[in-house]
This record gives sequence, structure tokens and C-alpha cells, in this order.
Amino acid sequence: MIRKTKILKTPSSAALLRWYDRCARDMPWRMKGGKRPDPYHELLSEFMLQQTQVATVIPYFLSFTKRWPSIAHLAKATLDEVRAEWSGLGYYRRAKFLHECAKVIVAQHKGIVPQDEAALRALPGIGAYTAAAIAAIAYDKKAVVVDGNVERVMARVFAVEEPLPGAKKKLYELAASCLPQKRFGDYAQAVMELGATICTPKNPQCPTCPWKNDCVAFASGTMERYPLKGAKQKTPQKFASVFIAMNKKGEVLLTRRAEKGLLGGMWEFPTTPWEQEKPTLHIERRHAPAKLVWQKLETPVRHVFSHFKLEMALRIGHSAAAFSVQDREYRWMKWKNLSTLALPTLTRNVADAARNHVKKS
Repeated sequence: MIRKTKILKTPSSAALLRWYDRCARDMPWRMKGGKRPDPYHELLSEFMLQQTQVATVIPYFLSFTKRWPSIAHLAKATLDEVRAEWSGLGYYRRAKFLHECAKVIVAQHKGIVPQDEAALRALPGIGAYTAAAIAAIAYDKKAVVVDGNVERVMARVFAVEEPLPGAKKKLYELAASCLPQKRFGDYAQAVMELGATICTPKNPQCPTCPWKNDCVAFASGTMERYPLKGAKQKTPQKFASVFIAMNKKGEVLLTRRAEKGLLGGMWEFPTTPWEQEKPTLHIERRHAPAKLVWQKLETPVRHVFSHFKLEMALRIGHSAAAFSVQDREYRWMKWKNLSTLALPTLTRNVADAARNHVKKS
């Protein structure tokens, strides 16, 4: 039986802000000393940080802001240019939404990122969390900013016994109860920073936490029990075959995925549909881009998406000349020029596996 320690008051926002002033990590989009960041920089960073680590985002953020220093510059870019710059960052719908968002802000808001949460939520790709984060951090508006880090902090501080995702509403209400009377932007960053660096999922650094004296989980030594989670679902497995067609010019065949759906609008090698069963020879023949002799590579390429795992069997074929593909946008590209296209990580991994095989053969 876990003993509960009653919490007498909400944790001190002042203590958290003092800790943040001393310990906040340096990030290229983050301002300190009460200064507000460029709203464009905040919007861009929030799009990039969705389900992505800070260390991964930083070089992409710097590259984007160097190439497109303002939201007006970004709005003038083509979607292919934005996708190519985003290539490798993952969750590619974000790139499309970011580009659409920039165009709407220029067209409807005179190039100024809105301050109001409702106006922000009306923009493409912006939900409740992102709208609250931009309003609070860029404009110091009073907003409840709750990401996964904040949920974990609240679940531990208040020892919330309801499991996620059902506890989300309660955790939001608890987060709202902790808001200070001022410095809303700094506080929003501070509580997320606390979850990211101190109140981590495993091995939390409780002795250095500014809220340790107000934390029910710490008092009872049950930090890693929270947040409670429902039964974990088994990750579905899907299979496909991917075709790498090469001609005598040293070019490979690529096709563009449909705009709607996973990896929408991105370039890839032709594949069979991604299904729960391995494709049969009949299915491979039906979806192969041409009637070539397709060599099967023994080692497949595996990739993990957020909601399923994919295993792709590689098929390599050689053609005397380039050929067209019916009903699909396609192009032939030199291996060395693949980096100029918007290629998802999966396609890059397939290309690397195929190129290594070609070099050895």
C-alpha cells in the first residue's frame, strides 16, 4: 500500500522561476532576462519541437532562420524547398502546415504572428498546446501550456492516481492552478524545462528540484510511479517491398507520394502498399515500376513510425534506359543529387542500403 502525503499548497512559482533564471538551457529561439523572443522564431521552434528532441531541432532551426529570416521570406518559399530543408527531421506534415501557416499569417495578419490563442488555433497545424505556448512565450499572455513534460510534473507533484490519457483534463486543471501572477512566458518555459531536465521519466534528479518540498510523489518516494498509464498497446507491424530501379546513366527512379496521408508529398522509391502481411510475388509484380529482373537483397530496411513498425524488402533492378511511370509523378536522379530532394529518413535509409549493395557488387 502506497502511503499518500497530503499536499498543503500549490508549488511555488517564484521558486521555479528562480531556478529557471539560473539553470535554463541556452537555445537559439529562447530569450532570457524578461525579453520576449521573435514570434516567428517561437512559432518555428514549436512546429519543430513537436515529438522531437531539442538537440535534433537546433541545427534545423538555425538553417531555416538563415535561409528564411522572417515569416514573409518563408511564405515566399515553395513547398518543395521547405520540405527539402526539413528533410530528416521527421513528421513531415509539420513542414506542410508550417508553410501554409506562414502564408496565412502574411495574407491575413500582415505578416505578424497573432497574439490571441483563438486566432492562433485557427492557423494550419496549430492546436491547443502550440497556441498556448506561442501566446505565453512570444507575447507573455496568461495561458496554460501543457506538454508531456508538464503532465509528468503535475502527475508527480500532486500524485495523480488517474492514468493517462484519461487524466489529461485533470492535469491541465492542476497546471492552471499553478500559474503565477506575472512572467507567464518564463513560467511556461520553466515548467517544461523542469520536466525535460529534472523531472525526467526515469531517474529524476529530485534533490535539485525547486519543487521537491511540495511534491507528494517525492515525499512518498514514488516518483517513477507517476504518471500512471493505461495498458500499453502492441505496436502494429507492416511490410512492403521497395523497388530501386537504376539505368546506365547512374540514375535511380523516384516517385512522389500523394499529398494526403503519411509522408504526404515526399519523394520515395516505388513500393508495394504497406500491409500487415508480407507482399506476395503477385503483388510485387503488380506494383513494380517496370518488368525488370528484380534482385532481392537479404537484409530488409526497418523503420519505426509513431504508430507502427515497417519492414521493407529491397528489390534492385537494372534498365538499359530511363522509362516512364504511369499515373505517378516521377523523376530519375543521380545518386549524388538525392540530397536536393525532400526525402524522409526512411527513403534515405533505403538509398543507403541500396547504394552500399551496389558498391559491393
